[in-house]
Amino acid sequence: MIFLGLVLAVAAVVAGAAVVMGNSEAAGLTSFGNEVPGVTEEWQVFMAGAVVAIVFMAGVTVAALGFKRAVGIRRELRDLRDEHAESMQTLELEKRQLQRELAQARRNAPRNAPVA
Repeated sequence: MIFLGLVLAVAAVVAGAAVVMGNSEAAGLTSFGNEVPGVTEEWQVFMAGAVVAIVFMAGVTVAALGFKRAVGIRRELRDLRDEHAESMQTLELEKRQLQRELAQARRNAPRNAPVA
């Protein structure tokens, strides 16, 4: 998603730069060396620029949302790892406590008593 957003933003910048560099006439619109058909008025050139700006903003928005999502996923995974480590520590402490209790119970049990 980040990649798609960056591709859209770069495409918009390249298209805008091509239009700016290739236009020397007041109302003509050329892009990558080719005349854009149907664009003969200044308002049409303005609208083409607005479309390029919208595509650029869409690309930046998609990239930002993808970045935010990736950061959220990384944070959630880190929290889960920390929670797992705490859980393992708790289980290890309980295991040691139970082992001590079992060892003490075996020491205190009579030697010849039947095991139930």
